Amino acid sequence: MINPALRLPVRALGVLTAALLAIDAYVHLHDAGLYDGGTGITEGALFRVQACVALVVALALLVRPHWVVVWVIALLVAAGAAGAIYLYTSVDVGALGPLPNLYEPTWALPGKRLAAAAETAATATAALGLAVAVLARLHGRSPGTRHSTRDSRVRRGAGRRNAESARSSMRGEDAQ
Repeated sequence: MINPALRLPVRALGVLTAALLAIDAYVHLHDAGLYDGGTGITEGALFRVQACVALVVALALLVRPHWVVVWVIALLVAAGAAGAIYLYTSVDVGALGPLPNLYEPTWALPGKRLAAAAETAATATAALGLAVAVLARLHGRSPGTRHSTRDSRVRRGAGRRNAESARSSMRGEDAQ
């Protein structure tokens, strides 16, 4: 159960994070053709995969913003994309296995600043959304809902039986 007071903030953060991931996906899909040269796994193919993953996560945030696992995935996708853009702009890592060398030491390329801003903001909103979703879950529970319904029925029944036996022993009904 989700705390009703936190339902709107979770939904709003989901919409905002989804919009930022959609901007990132648009930039990657738009610019993927610029990176299609070469053989094997190209940078353009990686751009398309990243765009598809960002779109799927954005849709998941719109459909299930109260699911904590969706927020964890959104945070990982956004932070991974932001980390990659800053790393490969600053450091020549070189090719990693079948992945091409993604080093681009400039911010002048079309869409790169927009993608970096969207990914960075999506990382922040996903982290905040994760925190709010966790709080909504924790504060939405009443003290008796931490266990399953069956467990609480069993405990209530056991409590009644214990109370009845205590009352009967106080009346002396056990001394037969």
